[in-house]
Amino acid sequence: MRYDDSDQARELAQRAHDLMEEVVLPIERERAGGTAVSNGTVAELREAAREYGVYAPQISEPHGGMGIDFRDALPVFEEAGRSVLGAIAMRVDAPDEGNMHLLELAGDETQKEQYLEPLVAGDIKSGFSMTEPMQGAGSDPKMIRTTAEKDGDEWVIDGHKWWTTQGVEADVLFVLARTDEDAHPYQGCSIFVVPADADGVEIVRNVPHMGGGARSESHAEIVYDGVRVPEEHLLGELNEGFTHAQERLGPARLTHCMRFSGMAQRSLDIAKAYTSEREGFGSTLSDKQALRHRIADAETRLHVARTAIRDAADRISAGDQARVPVSMCKVFTANVAQDAIDLAVQCCGANGIGKDLPLSDFYESVRQFRIVDGADEVHRRVIARNAFEDVDEAELEPVTRFGEPSKPLDG
Repeated sequence: MRYDDSDQARELAQRAHDLMEEVVLPIERERAGGTAVSNGTVAELREAAREYGVYAPQISEPHGGMGIDFRDALPVFEEAGRSVLGAIAMRVDAPDEGNMHLLELAGDETQKEQYLEPLVAGDIKSGFSMTEPMQGAGSDPKMIRTTAEKDGDEWVIDGHKWWTTQGVEADVLFVLARTDEDAHPYQGCSIFVVPADADGVEIVRNVPHMGGGARSESHAEIVYDGVRVPEEHLLGELNEGFTHAQERLGPARLTHCMRFSGMAQRSLDIAKAYTSEREGFGSTLSDKQALRHRIADAETRLHVARTAIRDAADRISAGDQARVPVSMCKVFTANVAQDAIDLAVQCCGANGIGKDLPLSDFYESVRQFRIVDGADEVHRRVIARNAFEDVDEAELEPVTRFGEPSKPLDG
């Protein structure tokens, strides 16, 4: 298998690589142990990304980005994934990246001016509020319970959400709610733009979760109690919320895959460097055949993942939703990246679990990826239903953000 990135994509990736090597990784190394970065450091990183010509490449120029085609911008996400600080520096960080994409596709000009442009500039933060606790929408988003009812020229939103990534810090929330309870949820839900400080928005808590370190996001539990927003806060078309969510989550899954493939590649690079210097039993660890073969297998599987991601991205750029290829990429890359990072930790021994290297932070982060944006089992279900040709097209794509939870305290 092979893939061809365009000249523009390779040039962009090289600039991103230079930014990572010359700016981002040195700052990361100063914060060994996962020390949180300040807003000042974030601003410094983003200014450097602008100087290197890799800031928000996926967003159109009129709204503050570089106007690079999704397929050509994709390699930047992989470079950014090599550090927990890379994506935030280049403004390709989740969840804002996906929400910016959603606004650009579905928002009207007023919404773009009011929310998209400040998001691209990094002046505000956002959350995508879809997953619900208990019997609500998790791995099966058809079970969504949050409602939005029209009252004059306003929408009134009532519901209970959680795992809203960055919800505690968010200035604006994108809320998926039922607007036609007589219709199938896929034809009866809409997305609303809700200011986080609106009356009736209650941030219950930041759900305790795996992971942390220099770029740890909140995952908020939120109650919407009679929240009123003007009718112009409907995002996109009425009752087309799942269509818009798919437009957001399909590409976002691929950008997640690229970020984690970059994380996996850097982990392998660290392991190769460490084992080439570390000696034991008469030679360097890198001379041991068993270890060399495991590294070879990890490199091979990572190459396959990259190839599959680009194939799916090519399909999306050509106008195809690429639902099954995206699910294949998501489940395969999540497991490939997890295995590669686990191997790197093992290769580095005690240094692998220590905080002087970024591997332990990577390890905690990558385990989430097999659940975030649809659990392995959900994506395998999509692939299997397509393979057995027993699929209902309307239900083909999982639009879940997190796997369906069991009870509020265990995530």
